[in-house]
Amino acid sequence: MTKKTLLWLQGLSCNGNSQSLLNAENPSFYEIFSKIDLIFHPEISYKEDIEKILNKVLSGKKKVNFLVIEGSITTDKRFHRIGDFSIGDIVLKLKDKVDYIIAAGNCASFGNIPATFTGNPDVKGLQFTFKEKKGFLPPDFKTKSGYPVINIPGCPMHPAWFMQTLIALLEGREILLDEFNRPKELFMYLSHDGCIRNEYFEWKAEAEEFGHKEGCLFYNLGCRGPMTHAPCNKILWNRISSKTRAGMPCIGCTEFDFPLKENFFETKKNMGIPEEVPLGVSKRAYITITGVAKTLKNERVSKKLEETD
Repeated sequence: MTKKTLLWLQGLSCNGNSQSLLNAENPSFYEIFSKIDLIFHPEISYKEDIEKILNKVLSGKKKVNFLVIEGSITTDKRFHRIGDFSIGDIVLKLKDKVDYIIAAGNCASFGNIPATFTGNPDVKGLQFTFKEKKGFLPPDFKTKSGYPVINIPGCPMHPAWFMQTLIALLEGREILLDEFNRPKELFMYLSHDGCIRNEYFEWKAEAEEFGHKEGCLFYNLGCRGPMTHAPCNKILWNRISSKTRAGMPCIGCTEFDFPLKENFFETKKNMGIPEEVPLGVSKRAYITITGVAKTLKNERVSKKLEETD
């Protein structure tokens, strides 16, 4: 049976998603690419000539099933080029020849940090630029498979999110996407789900500073776990931990507006009420729940963990 093929290209990128991919487990990088023919990856392929490969694909001599793009898209060759073409030129040439296009990471999905650079206004995500469906490709664009660009955001993306999506497509399983083209099976969860500090969140016992095992990071330290679609506390990083488990606030790097926040370690408030409250909760409900939780004080969360029974 002929193997499916995958072509990985990079636009404006720090290469972080490639580094993340190399840490994949179950399946590992080598296991998945024993089932799929990796035509080219800019950090791994050293014998192949990308220009020759592109010519074969464009002439129909080589088929590409999965086109993976890492990094933001620009047509300005002063900022990025592959041979005589910009990454935008190449995407336009390939978009109708591949079965699937996968955006690996937040830059390819939403533009991310490169799209904030005012010196080049021609930087976009593949199908989105931040919240707007005004990316490099038209909003109604779909590949031959009938899917739009499939976004696996994150800065970087978790390797398991990419692997699970790729395997599902490889096996012909249907993938449901949310309004930002993210697989629902992964991104219907919030980073908050599974956080080991949830007991403190429920009883509004807030951390005042970093470096402690106790306290919720939401109210004072900018944690965006209750508003961020990501399974970071369900599919752990390196199978061990997550930002919030390590005492670091979630910075919302899987969302369209990730780099636009001014201070990642501060929760903006008005009259003591967070400007943004957890998803699905009104400010009135948040105030009520907070008042009840603080009135019915939980003695356990007021102690150091080592002092609890």
